[in-house]
Amino acid sequence: MKIATLYLIATPIGNLEDISLRALRILKEVDLIACEDTRWTVKLLNHYGIRVPRESHHQHNEAESTPRLVALLKQGRSVALVSDAGTPSISDPGRILVSACRREGLRVETVPGPSAAIAALAGSGLPAENFFFAGFLPPRGGQRRKRLEELASIPATLVLYEAPHRLEAALEDILAQLGPRRACLARELTKVHEEWLAGSLDEILVAVRSRARIQGEITLVIDRGKPAEARISGPPSIARHLEEEMRRTGASRNEALKSVARQRGVSRKEAYRQLLAEKG
Repeated sequence: MKIATLYLIATPIGNLEDISLRALRILKEVDLIACEDTRWTVKLLNHYGIRVPRESHHQHNEAESTPRLVALLKQGRSVALVSDAGTPSISDPGRILVSACRREGLRVETVPGPSAAIAALAGSGLPAENFFFAGFLPPRGGQRRKRLEELASIPATLVLYEAPHRLEAALEDILAQLGPRRACLARELTKVHEEWLAGSLDEILVAVRSRARIQGEITLVIDRGKPAEARISGPPSIARHLEEEMRRTGASRNEALKSVARQRGVSRKEAYRQLLAEKG
């Protein structure tokens, strides 16, 4: 075992057998295991007979926990960082501690393993040679739609996480912003009630609406959109197009820009970039 090392250890996302031999060895040999939730991680540790001191390290105590863990590493101790499931720092706590270790010149090693995003992408049947992991969408509708507007123009398969109680509303916004793209919803991966729903986004939304409720961890894989068509229904100048749209509709500048972007087949963000470019 290397001394004074922070190990980022991927842990099972459901099935406890999905952990590497290397991960088990390191968990047994470190001086401390920093857990997103000690009550959850103890199930894994007990299953494999691992009796190593553990403490909490989560998004609500990172500011206090990070200096203590860095101090332990400086003393020559070894620390394993685990989240409740999957890989630390990937939509889970860990980035702040890793950044602190990098600044202090401390050794950091990753111990690869389970990832819901990769598992869902691999099993979706959608193009995987170029993908964009977007994590969780914002919980509020307005912010979520704004984020989806940004994602709409990315020429890659999208991979998202979503909470079950927000799934229907999120799918409605996704469909409205991205259109009826091919998609695959993976629920409770590697667990007893694992489920896959594949089809167009509108078909998946219909299936979700038919359920009394949705439970479990959800990963959504969405096919890339078609390249924007080179169509301009209006003046070549986007600035002039915007002025005419505002005059014609009486809409605010922001709403008119959204309309102009749709007419020109680009995202609002791209339309704004073009507008700034024209102004020089």
